[in-house]
Amino acid sequence: MTASNKTLRTCKQGHQYYKSTDCPTCPVCEQERKPQEGFLAILSAPARRALEHNGITTLAELAKYSEKEILQYHGMGPASLPKLRNALQEAGLSFKL
Repeated sequence: MTASNKTLRTCKQGHQYYKSTDCPTCPVCEQERKPQEGFLAILSAPARRALEHNGITTLAELAKYSEKEILQYHGMGPASLPKLRNALQEAGLSFKL
């Protein structure tokens, strides 16, 4: 068994947490800001942040992009695409071709 290299960190809100990477995201803050409904609520935190960082917060905005374009965003992985496709389809939309 290998030793963990996690370090104790404190975010700007005062939450303390351990991280083994240089990722600055506080898991407590991230959980608090996770939407309770809508298509962003069904995504992982990195995928949600990728869309939000690029100004995509509605399905209408998402429909302006192709799947290939969305996959280029840091934090967005192929496992998120079926969820996004379904959300778009339920709204009568689709990814740009």
